[in-house]
Amino acid sequence: MNNPALVIAIHGTRSAEGQAVGRALTQRVAAMLSDVDVRDAYVELDTPTIADALASALETQPDRRAVVVPLMLGQGGHVLEDIPEAVAEGRARVGSATVITTPHLGPDSRLRAAVIERVAAQLGDWTPEQVGVVFLGRGCSVTRANADHARLSRVVGEEGGYGFTVPAYIQVVRPSLIDALNQLKAVGFQRIVIAPNYMFPGRLQNSAAQQAADWATNHGIEVRLADVIGDCDALAEVVVDRYRTGAAKASAGRRGLHTSSGEGSPMYLAGLDLRGRRVLMAGAGTVAARRVPALLAAGADLHVVALAACPDLEAWASGGALTLELRPVTESDVEGARYAIAATDDPDANAMVADACEARGIFCVRADRSDAGTARTPATGTFEGLTVGVIGDRVPHRSKRARDAAVAAVASL
Repeated sequence: MNNPALVIAIHGTRSAEGQAVGRALTQRVAAMLSDVDVRDAYVELDTPTIADALASALETQPDRRAVVVPLMLGQGGHVLEDIPEAVAEGRARVGSATVITTPHLGPDSRLRAAVIERVAAQLGDWTPEQVGVVFLGRGCSVTRANADHARLSRVVGEEGGYGFTVPAYIQVVRPSLIDALNQLKAVGFQRIVIAPNYMFPGRLQNSAAQQAADWATNHGIEVRLADVIGDCDALAEVVVDRYRTGAAKASAGRRGLHTSSGEGSPMYLAGLDLRGRRVLMAGAGTVAARRVPALLAAGADLHVVALAACPDLEAWASGGALTLELRPVTESDVEGARYAIAATDDPDANAMVADACEARGIFCVRADRSDAGTARTPATGTFEGLTVGVIGDRVPHRSKRARDAAVAAVASL
């Protein structure tokens, strides 16, 4: 049996140097997976598009199987929307197909080590504890992705042993690179290294270099810019690992399998009678809060466990609508539950809840990774006693549009 094809979903750049590095990485991965059809594809600014590359790869596969690995460090709009939409488009072009979209790369220890290595290459006669480091990310409109970058800055700073590390963003949000440089100057650092936490050279790196040079000239402080992560074994190994996990799911039909056969989602659509039945909610942030009204309306005996709670959850708990325990979630919390939602900010905690539920035959929704749960929350709407639900293919906006269209159709009957 042929191995599933691999499509590496890259952001894309107009920079010839950046494009060359992206293609070199694809070749490096292909050399590590010599028996796999490996292709590069781009969200924007370069070709082929993800939809085109995926459709072409599937058409050459006898059993039409492929794995898409988002080459993204953070869970921004490209991971949440653009890549799933492109995958859905490419898969739809070929009819019946099996496509696994893996998680984005995230804060893998190998990539952290690569960043630290690139900083070390700029130190020269400086020692790590003498330098202030600006941990520079792309920046995006998704708050969680920016927060993940800020948290990762602390980890890299401690692992690298730097005197002080501050997060910054080259675009969209603040603190900007200049903000971070000013902060390091204010606390007394005369030796500064900028550590880019993005993949390829191009516009972002050029902008960082120009801003750093201008600022250094104006302030009389030496600033050194480290290289981007780029084409390297560490990055290729993470991609290969993502592929192998996805390929195993595609081959074994394990949980997380997504197919497209013209017959809709592979999930079985059903209504649950939760009246008086225990439901576990792990997490009490805004994502969890959006699920609460429907669960309470369904009569669920709702138990929430979280390290902290948003005001809405606290108000529901104070009013007796649900129980709330402010502590880390544990495996034992799933005991007696008929349904669970893992919606914490910690992927490891969500995975623990999902695994504990799987071991006990309890259906579980994972808010951070729908493909890693055994249930999904549909996009729902109501009209005159009828409830319409849509379970999609991990393209939220498309599901919401379908829901709205379905409710409008029901209203017109």
